[in-house]
Amino acid sequence: AHAVAYVIAALRLGWYKVYKPLEFYATYFTVRGGDFDAEAAVKGKAFATRRMMDLKAKGNERSVKEEDAYGSLQVLVEALCRGIEFLPVDLYRSKATRYEPEEGKIRIPFAALKGLGGAAATTLEEAGRQGDYISVDDIGVRAGVGKGVLEMLETSGALEGLPKTSQITFF
Repeated sequence: AHAVAYVIAALRLGWYKVYKPLEFYATYFTVRGGDFDAEAAVKGKAFATRRMMDLKAKGNERSVKEEDAYGSLQVLVEALCRGIEFLPVDLYRSKATRYEPEEGKIRIPFAALKGLGGAAATTLEEAGRQGDYISVDDIGVRAGVGKGVLEMLETSGALEGLPKTSQITFF
């Protein structure tokens, strides 16, 4: 009975992978996406494959974290090969930790950014629901996040088009 339960679970996973790939990959990365490479997902298959080759070149000298990242990149490249696209982190649409299907693509959550913790991701999601931001400073105040988090958001491209401060210059 135990072996049958494993086979049934594998069949269910296989069915979702074939017939509902968007939902499958969104759920997979939500549950097992600790070492997800958001930059590689947005930049595409060639970039993700290059990252994999860099890790593979290290051979047996890969750390446990790099080994996990390599496995995550394998699933990412598989999704990209199947035509699944990933949307970058968005201040208003991204969730804290869940990868969400959106317009036939998958929206990357705040927590996928390297170094951004769960608490900061949750406050960013809640602050984004309150309405539009006036400036980068406004994000820091409303979400209660520091300079390091704001730099991560800037690096990911999430702050494009926002002025740095809420100050108005007259001259």
